[in-house]
Amino acid sequence: MAGRGSRLRPHTLTIPKPLIPVAGKPIVHRLVTEITEILDEKVDEIAFILGDPAFFGDDVVESLEELAKGLGAKPTIYRQLDPKGTGHAIMCAEPSLEGPAVIAYADTLIKADFNLDKEADSVIWTKKVENPEAYGVVNLNDKEQITELVEKPTEFVSDQAVIGIYYFKDVAVLKQELQYVLDNNIIHGGEYQINDGIKRMMADGKVFKTGTVDEWMDCGNKEVTVATNKKMLGFIAKTEEKLIAENHTNENSEIIEPCFIGEGVVLKNSTVGPYASIGKGTIIEDSTVKNSIIQTHSVVKNATLDNAMIGNHATYNGKYTNVSIGDYSALK
Repeated sequence: MAGRGSRLRPHTLTIPKPLIPVAGKPIVHRLVTEITEILDEKVDEIAFILGDPAFFGDDVVESLEELAKGLGAKPTIYRQLDPKGTGHAIMCAEPSLEGPAVIAYADTLIKADFNLDKEADSVIWTKKVENPEAYGVVNLNDKEQITELVEKPTEFVSDQAVIGIYYFKDVAVLKQELQYVLDNNIIHGGEYQINDGIKRMMADGKVFKTGTVDEWMDCGNKEVTVATNKKMLGFIAKTEEKLIAENHTNENSEIIEPCFIGEGVVLKNSTVGPYASIGKGTIIEDSTVKNSIIQTHSVVKNATLDNAMIGNHATYNGKYTNVSIGDYSALK
């Protein structure tokens, strides 16, 4: 999670993308928790690969350490100070690359319920897509084993797109192959890629299988993040996870569920929902807000918002509808 999330600016100018909240919780918190549940076994360690400490500071580290400890795991923090690709990022965590491990990119969310094939040397998680030519996909043999990774195929290979989550029965094997990639300066797209390590494992006869997820939700830009927030609220509404804080204030306002309403939120003469996430301490007054994300300690007045995303400590007073303003901004 060392990238700066430039496609989600202005929201990622002040907050790393994996810590942007979706349905009231940071993206990385939801992703790590979901992966842990799928594994259905104790996770000993969760290693986070962060970027520059000037951006991924002590508050970020503290949040991630709390996440790991809450899942009963030891937190470990590594840094990728020079963005040289996914293979290089993984090798920044070299001391932790031993034994069974999952590697995940922390800018997507998933919903899945499958049994992980732990007899395979590796499992690459995939999602069936309608336009495989826009993705990296896997090629399968008659034994349902992955034989090839194909990036944006011009001719049909399969409809199983790689989503960026991998299981390795012994991740030290990947480490060995990625070390070869680094030592021999094997670069694609100007960077060291995890795929080059995986391809070397395949060439050595290692067995790769697929684990297919039910939902794969992107958080790459504002539009898809708001859409993902909507999907997650719909999923969570069917579970026992609490979405509306008891200590919010409701003055002549209507909440149309599903919604996330954080602690200390104040609603005055407003309609909120469906599919709105309102962060703690935010005030909504004389407004209608649906299908939107408003983060913490912001003030929204006289607004009709749909498909909107507003950051932390922001002030919005106006008649715009589809907006995206970052932290500490003001539109009055």
